[in-house]
Amino acid sequence: MPLLPLATGAIIALVAATFAFPWLEFVLTLAIAKGLAALGVAILLRGGLISIGHAMFFAIGAYATAFAMRDFGITDVFALILISAIISLVAGLLIGAFVVRYRAIFFAMLNLAISMVLFSLLSKFYGVTGGTDGLRVGTPTVLGMVLEAKGFATFLFYAAIAAMVLAGLAVNAYFKSPLGEALSAVHTNEIRLEYLGIPVRGVLLVAYGLSALLAGIGGTFAAMTIGHVLPDMAYWTDSGHLVLVAVLGGISGIGGPFVGAAFLELVHTLAAGVTDAWNMIVGAALLGVIFFLPKGLIGFIRPTKKGDLA
Repeated sequence: MPLLPLATGAIIALVAATFAFPWLEFVLTLAIAKGLAALGVAILLRGGLISIGHAMFFAIGAYATAFAMRDFGITDVFALILISAIISLVAGLLIGAFVVRYRAIFFAMLNLAISMVLFSLLSKFYGVTGGTDGLRVGTPTVLGMVLEAKGFATFLFYAAIAAMVLAGLAVNAYFKSPLGEALSAVHTNEIRLEYLGIPVRGVLLVAYGLSALLAGIGGTFAAMTIGHVLPDMAYWTDSGHLVLVAVLGGISGIGGPFVGAAFLELVHTLAAGVTDAWNMIVGAALLGVIFFLPKGLIGFIRPTKKGDLA
């Protein structure tokens, strides 16, 4: 099935679902936020790199939103997204300049270590970060307009959909660019790239910066959706969650991380509303996908094609 009609149909289905079940607005907005971060993880997977610490950029975007509102009085939603995106990108380039020197388990563990340092700082500096209590995020304004909570939640849902579409188009264009093609080649034959004179570290740094940017944007959407930020956003289990979402949805297409995030959030929400043993239901659902859909959920919807994210 062609990608454009499939993506359009999926977006229409999301919007229609919220009309039928209004509570889905919150769940799906949060799912898109995590999907953006998982898409960043998927970009690195294209280069053969696994980051078990990418939740740190998710947390950086979330806390940047909270700090901008609390300390600088910035309340416009678009300004908050822009600020969080810039800060996450800068952080990604600074950290990436160090970690892209490494590969395999060393890359994964370095990301994990740095994310845990950030988690500790956020937890311990109570006077600045609120410690384990976190920080409250108020309802932002929209181009100077103050919306009620329900109206802002609806606006944020549609803004998240717009961000998802723009991110998908941007990442798709990136994958088709020389830098994106080089990223795939890093995974298959890094030495040959070096012989051709292509700076592998530069290629990886661009990918790392882009992945941090997406995670940061996801973090600011999560902060505005939940209305609160916590150090746990940078914890290693959240990083593992992002990797799980990317793999669960499938890395054979850009939509995979979003499908995986929506699936996991919906199963979690529905299971938690039925029983306290919701972890068991989520685990069973994950096992079912792993055993019967080895290419992920997106592989069931759309077969893998040459040039797709893989």
